[in-house]
Amino acid sequence: MKKYNIVIIGGGPAGVVTAMTAQKEYQDKSILIIKEGENGLVPCGIPYIFHELGNVSKNKTSPKPFVDNGGSVLIGKVTDVDTKEQVLTISTDEKISYDKLVFATGSKRIYPNFLKGFNPEHVELISKSYSAMETLKAKVDKLSKIIVLGSGFTAVEVAEQLALEPGKEVHLVFRSEHCLHRSFSKEFAAMINQGLAASGVILHTKSQVTEILCNANEHKVILESGEILEGEMVIAALGFYANVELAENSGIHINDNRHIKVDNYQRTNKDNVFAVGDCSQTIGFITGRNDNIMLASLAAAEARVLGHNLFKIRIKRNFPGTLSVFITEINKTVYASAGAKEDEAEQANISYICSTFTDIDRHPGTFSDTKKLTVKLVVMPEDGQIIGGEVIGSKSSAELINLISLAIQKNVTVYELISFQIGSHPLLSGAPTKTALIKAAENAIRQISQFKS
Repeated sequence: MKKYNIVIIGGGPAGVVTAMTAQKEYQDKSILIIKEGENGLVPCGIPYIFHELGNVSKNKTSPKPFVDNGGSVLIGKVTDVDTKEQVLTISTDEKISYDKLVFATGSKRIYPNFLKGFNPEHVELISKSYSAMETLKAKVDKLSKIIVLGSGFTAVEVAEQLALEPGKEVHLVFRSEHCLHRSFSKEFAAMINQGLAASGVILHTKSQVTEILCNANEHKVILESGEILEGEMVIAALGFYANVELAENSGIHINDNRHIKVDNYQRTNKDNVFAVGDCSQTIGFITGRNDNIMLASLAAAEARVLGHNLFKIRIKRNFPGTLSVFITEINKTVYASAGAKEDEAEQANISYICSTFTDIDRHPGTFSDTKKLTVKLVVMPEDGQIIGGEVIGSKSSAELINLISLAIQKNVTVYELISFQIGSHPLLSGAPTKTALIKAAENAIRQISQFKS
């Protein structure tokens, strides 16, 4: 029986980042990653295989840097975990022992069995499997009319990418008024709807699916209104759920949201067993309760801390809770959010004010590549602490929301932002005299003064 100091089940972002961090911090330790498929995919890049990237191979990931540094990878499936003896059983009946075990089993696609008529043989699903996405891409390339179900990031981005392909008619069907409504405020989500429509996606908002009629000869979606949509393919992009079955069967505690229960250092209820990434629980920044956020960026943050702390706590984890930093690009406009939206602050009974500032992202505005940039801040009026933010604009919005996320994490106030020292250049940023983030902070201070008066 082979023995490793560290064994990680799962080869996604959480597993690989944990392994590579531990590899640097514990150079004398042997580390094994066990993953089910030889080729992996960048999870957030999956929608872009349908247009921007053009094929699945351009979205392929590999643990090669980890292997080149002396790590080991086993392609196989773990079927049993004996946490008392610290032994794993692989589907080939091979047994492996460990000192430290990490569950990085990620998430699985949701099968919409709750939809009448759903048949997995004739309704397509978005998967993290390399081979499955190769097969789906080959099918999609031959079709001209596709119906996508869902309102989350996967559904929205897949629909947009498909609509950008010449000759394709793409319908996006969802129950809510706006797509991405869980990640953006109502006004920003409405803009995303507009961006999708401008990209050629045909939106069916407030549309409840009552039945799917899909077989070898027809692909129909029946809506509650009585409308029948006909296409050549139906893709149900309804999200993912935490992959915890193996952990649960091993006696590891699972929380009410069906994630592996962990403490602040990703430790489970079993000695020397950890969980990280989509399969592990998250605590909401605002609510302080179990959350259901599954993001590669969050997984990587958790994994970096865990990689340092597997054998001894070397880095104190000081996350204030899951900030839920979301970024997407629709019709060449970036939409980004972090922390609390207005509705979340209201649900948590937190007083707040919102401040918005809009300008352009270059100076002067006569440059040909200027783009409008809008920053919104959600601020507690009692002390000026920033608890949320949204950004719309050019690609620079992505790094701006990351800056806002750091401000939230470090309890920065709008008063501190007034003296924020920035770098500025005409080709690269807005005017230093009216930086959008700082001006939004100034506007918030004015509102706070009115709030207190």
